[in-house]
Amino acid sequence: MPNVFAEIDPPQRLLMGPGPINAHPRVLRAMSADLLGQFDPEMTAYMNEVMALYRPIFGTQNRQTFLVNGTARAGIEAALVSMVSPGDTVLVVNFGRFGLLLTEILERVGARVERVDAPWGEVVPLDAIGDAIARTGPKVVATIHGDTSTTMAQPLDGLGALCRDAGALLYVDATATIGGMELAADRWGADIVTGGLQKCLGGSSGSAPITISDRAATHIYGRRRVELGLRSGDMEEGEDEGGGIVIGSNYFDLGMVMDYWSEKRLNHHTEATTMLYGARECARIMLEEGLEQRYARHAAAGRAMATGLRALGLTLFGDDRYRMTNVTAAYIPEGVDGERVRRRMREDFEIEIGTAFGPLAGKVWRFGAMGYNARKHKILITLGALEAVLRAEGHGCPPGEAVDAALSAWNAR
Repeated sequence: MPNVFAEIDPPQRLLMGPGPINAHPRVLRAMSADLLGQFDPEMTAYMNEVMALYRPIFGTQNRQTFLVNGTARAGIEAALVSMVSPGDTVLVVNFGRFGLLLTEILERVGARVERVDAPWGEVVPLDAIGDAIARTGPKVVATIHGDTSTTMAQPLDGLGALCRDAGALLYVDATATIGGMELAADRWGADIVTGGLQKCLGGSSGSAPITISDRAATHIYGRRRVELGLRSGDMEEGEDEGGGIVIGSNYFDLGMVMDYWSEKRLNHHTEATTMLYGARECARIMLEEGLEQRYARHAAAGRAMATGLRALGLTLFGDDRYRMTNVTAAYIPEGVDGERVRRRMREDFEIEIGTAFGPLAGKVWRFGAMGYNARKHKILITLGALEAVLRAEGHGCPPGEAVDAALSAWNAR
């Protein structure tokens, strides 16, 4: 008999890194519900409910608001491959690892990529973006909202107006901020915004919420194709195509995905039913809490974490003015083995904290306070455990001050 291994029984860890985080129990319960046929009236009703639930979360009235099946990166790639044709000029607003990810995806699409950069720990000023738009004449401007690699959040008010004046579309990756910081797709003038469930929304990785403006939808439909096996004899000539360059991916063709989520229900894929249940419950939990209350809780959590880390004698990385509310980076003290601290946090306290990438690898830890974990007691537990580990590793820090400081910062909300 082949080795069937053991039943899955993961340890009960507190995930206080930059994501994923612990899923809300209601989300896990929703994901255990039975499956339905993809065109069952109950299933399509759930799809319509998901569209309605995510509009206020994105801050939009966009009709085309739905889910892309796959991780947050699937949403990113679907947006870029559907917006951008080979040879198009795209301007990337880059201030961390994930701006570089946009660059790499776009290069694979065949775009001519231009960048306007800021050092890690800073953001790109709006006037610098405006100058770069004027210089490069892009068809698309692509940016990250909150980049967890640097813990910085790019201000986006005014960027959509610059793009529209230049005739460019605006794409925003909000994977790390959706559910924790305000999204304002309509106010920003963003044409496509994508997210993920596994951070502030308190769900599981595997589904990517997306919203698409009418302007972007028209652009994408200009590249549409209907699969050969779905074309019917009663289609009018040209109805199955938009006349533009064919989108280079079938699975990530947002024209076809929009048709699938529309009243047409034109078959594209089999909807990931369990993930849809989870995404629906994530949105329900958020809206029941209230958007303003939700954002205030994350702001209090971020403030408490930052205050507590400073009370431990740690220096925070990045510009305080643009720090994300849900992820904080702190320099590893000199003489302290950063990976040993992470291992002891995990093995002694069942708490996970994050490491870093690229130029920050081995230099900072990243602490998340997201979604279901953006709660007072979880932040205090994390700081208390970190104090114990740091003291054991020889880093002097005042006993109890981190928890006291964090509690005061939380209560100042």
